[in-house]
Amino acid sequence: MVKNGTLFPEVVSPDGSFLCHVSDKVESPGFFRSDTILHYSAPLLLLQVSLVAIVSALIDVCIKPLGLSLMIAQILGGIVFGPSLLGRESVASAALFPPRGMYIFETTAKFGLMLFIFEMSVQMDSRLVMRPKGKIVLLSLCILIIPALFAIPLALVLRPYISVTSSLHESIILLAILQGWSSFMNVFNLLCDLKMLQTDVGRIAIPSALMCDAFGFCIVSLIFSVAQTIEDSSLLMPILSLFTTFSILFGTVFLVRPIIDRILARIPEGKSLSEFHIFTVFTILLLYGFVGEVIGQHFPFGPSLLGFVVPEGPPLGTALVEKLELPVARVLFPAFLTTSGLKTDIFSIKLDSLWIMAVIVVVSFFFKILVVSVAACHMDVRPKESIILGLVYNSKGIFEIIMYNILLDAQILGREAFSLGMLSAILVTTVIRPLIKFFHKSHLHVPMRKRTIQHSKRNSELRIMLCIHNQEEVPALINLLASSNASDETPIAVIALLLVELVGRAAAMLVAHQSHRIMQPSPSRSGHIINALRHYELFNETCVTLKSFSSISQYDTMYEDICRVAMDQNVTIIILPFHKRWEIDGSIGSVNRAIQQVNLAVAEKAPCSVGILVDRVILDNSISILNEQLSFHVAVIFIGGTDDAEALAYGCRMVGHPQGMVTVNRFLMFGYDNARDRKFDNHIIDEVRRANMGNDRFTYEEQIVRDSVELATAVRGLGNRYDLIIVGKHHDDSAFFHGLGEWIDCPELGIIGDILAASESEDLQRASVLVVQQQRVKSKFMKRATKGVVIDQDPFALP
Repeated sequence: MVKNGTLFPEVVSPDGSFLCHVSDKVESPGFFRSDTILHYSAPLLLLQVSLVAIVSALIDVCIKPLGLSLMIAQILGGIVFGPSLLGRESVASAALFPPRGMYIFETTAKFGLMLFIFEMSVQMDSRLVMRPKGKIVLLSLCILIIPALFAIPLALVLRPYISVTSSLHESIILLAILQGWSSFMNVFNLLCDLKMLQTDVGRIAIPSALMCDAFGFCIVSLIFSVAQTIEDSSLLMPILSLFTTFSILFGTVFLVRPIIDRILARIPEGKSLSEFHIFTVFTILLLYGFVGEVIGQHFPFGPSLLGFVVPEGPPLGTALVEKLELPVARVLFPAFLTTSGLKTDIFSIKLDSLWIMAVIVVVSFFFKILVVSVAACHMDVRPKESIILGLVYNSKGIFEIIMYNILLDAQILGREAFSLGMLSAILVTTVIRPLIKFFHKSHLHVPMRKRTIQHSKRNSELRIMLCIHNQEEVPALINLLASSNASDETPIAVIALLLVELVGRAAAMLVAHQSHRIMQPSPSRSGHIINALRHYELFNETCVTLKSFSSISQYDTMYEDICRVAMDQNVTIIILPFHKRWEIDGSIGSVNRAIQQVNLAVAEKAPCSVGILVDRVILDNSISILNEQLSFHVAVIFIGGTDDAEALAYGCRMVGHPQGMVTVNRFLMFGYDNARDRKFDNHIIDEVRRANMGNDRFTYEEQIVRDSVELATAVRGLGNRYDLIIVGKHHDDSAFFHGLGEWIDCPELGIIGDILAASESEDLQRASVLVVQQQRVKSKFMKRATKGVVIDQDPFALP
């Protein structure tokens, strides 16, 4: 407004609340033309976002060693500028976050919240809600209803001890009920941060949290429909509001979802969505947010509902999450958390309110653990895992913060009650994360017997597990299987695990595919891979069996599914693909560091032997040996140690193949005098030579080297003589490897394997390499469930 010729940008009431704002421009003319640059909307908003981002990042650096999440750092960043710290000084508050600037900042933050809720809803698997399992529904109802019912009498007992002038006196029941609720957003973000999505805890927590959200969504929608018309004396308006809300809900589920499915069905598999499809979804999202406001619901109603019916995973769900991940999760949504911190006033909290809220939080915390533990006993969950589930369901975060803001804006919560709720969310989250890490042990028990090729009975079934990321890896793996000499006397059981990165969905899945003895036409990528393996099975119909699984999980924890399947299927050796691929000219075509980390984790945790296959095109140009017309030559490098013994055992199995030739290349060091180790190695070699005496497909060679340089040169010289080289990963420390370990590039291959896989050697472009590590008996492994973790059908998958 203009007074005495001066432009005042805002009018504030005596109590400090913002009344109106007068400004003729959004963009400022610049500092040199105006000394009131922060009176303009654009520079003020940019300064607010920048300061909050910098302070939140600094806080995150400080609290990250404590294991706290980025969400807490962003809330604390808002608290720093709020009335609890810098905001108490009128100068800082008026300059950085004046009332006129908060309206624009909050509008931006809530727009980011709307997009974030949509992103989270897209990742929900609607099938888990539409077709839930009975035990999951029971667990969800117990988590949602029993703590809430317990919270009401608890709040009524404590209410007389609160001052009637405190805002907590009127809202204590509501805050107690919110302490008992569980939300999918909280559970998912916690498990994702702790890398527990595909653990047994995650497989139970995610679907039950989804059911809790489904029930809670209906309850909240009902409350808002009634609350918006409660002042109307007639029943017409509440009935009309309810009818409109549930009409939109059912219309979205039974009309919009089928339309989306039909559109996606017309898109060929593997083809990405056009920009038009993405633009259309975002436009509908904005309309849904508007409709939610029109019918009296809060703006998250529309995005939640639309995101729920959008199919998770590729192609649509993955594309939407990829588009939203960076701008929303890293820029817009943190602004909402910051506004929540700006509204938090620690100094508004009275001492009697503080201890009463602490009692509610502590009692609700332990009561929910008790409820979850009792309910989990009926699901055959071990006691320790039930405690972890209770801790997971106690997690606080996004859901509570959203509800506190909605209730504060509706003036149902006062400033003191809001601040107490925010502090309780921060403190509970801070306590829960280290407790879960303490109780959670993501390891398998050591198997009761050794699972190695060397210690398997002669002519026993070889159980090989193939880990497959893409179709290009299949030919080399099939050739390796074919060279492993499947026969009636030496059968092979193939366990194929298709590994798919978890993108655009929340629930990690481990699915067992149905077994067929005939080829099944399938346009999917997994169908092509399985059919190729079934062709190998049918070619060796009497001596090969195939089981196939798919693991949809994050790369960080993909090793857990690999180890779980290997444990449950009694696997002898796991074959992993190397993270590098070569082009036809011998140059490196692609490098996937995420796969390398998976291989390292499996080598550390595996309950059996592990082999990493460096595919340099086995048997030249991927010519399959299934036709039994192509001979192949395999070399086994033997220096000494248990891993080399395992490699030798695998190589000796290939000797029985009619087209196979195996050469054992033993390297001895001049002057080596460790009689004990030499005796162990000599015993193994003598047994192998004795077993293959008179076999013209078996050759034994010895070579004496003087130092590590001669060893490396001799190893590299094998590349142009063989099709496949098998070598152990680890060897005993000796002068053999003096100086070689300093130049190793791929630690998962060991020293010799790394030399063989080096890309700069032209001699090695033809020979593929299999690096073998024998089972580590002294390692810690993941605990095996009482019942098999992998079953014939995933319990949460559609038939």
